[in-house]
Amino acid sequence: MPTIAVVDYDMGNLHSACKGLEKAGATPHITDSPSAIDQADAIVLPGVGAFDPAVQHLRSRQLEAPIKRAIVNGKPFLGICLGLQILFDSSEEGQEPGLGIIPGTVQRFTHEPSITIPHMGWNQLDFTQANLALWQQLPANPWVYFVHSYYVAPIDPAFQAATITHGSQTVTAAIARDNLMAVQFHPEKSSTAGLQILANFVKLVESRQTIVGNPISVAK
Repeated sequence: MPTIAVVDYDMGNLHSACKGLEKAGATPHITDSPSAIDQADAIVLPGVGAFDPAVQHLRSRQLEAPIKRAIVNGKPFLGICLGLQILFDSSEEGQEPGLGIIPGTVQRFTHEPSITIPHMGWNQLDFTQANLALWQQLPANPWVYFVHSYYVAPIDPAFQAATITHGSQTVTAAIARDNLMAVQFHPEKSSTAGLQILANFVKLVESRQTIVGNPISVAK
């Protein structure tokens, strides 16, 4: 059975993510150990809360380097919510530099009279990488659950795997390149569609067929 390390850095309800993975057939292991991350077959980085404390907690636990090693080494990697945002260079929410794995920034939704911020509740995905393994066996435009005030803006649009529309704004809801995948929504709270996404990730881990090109390179 492959080992999926769920990274513990005091930013979010890890047990919800683990329950979702367990329902998808995995045996996740919550850890803040760099060596455990190095030894795992795959990594899940969940998270809720603010950008600055998240990256501070990761760095204080010496978790930045093993996360980057896992991605460079081609391990299946899934970021969830804040675990997507901290992969970027910086955020309008804070002052700390992000992990810089994906070039781009995290931006706040522009206020509009017709929308609420945070964007909270169900919304429909529009796939921009329709053949992505995470999306297999999903209906077109599935409904998934969001809670966020900020969204990611990758410099390279090829990273974008799905979008959503909130008010007049169409923003990135998921990114993917080779073994690196991350979503803004909460699959563990997204009913049947979310469970299917987690099951697809588990299947990738089991098959080890995630890498379709060269593993992404990141700054050390």
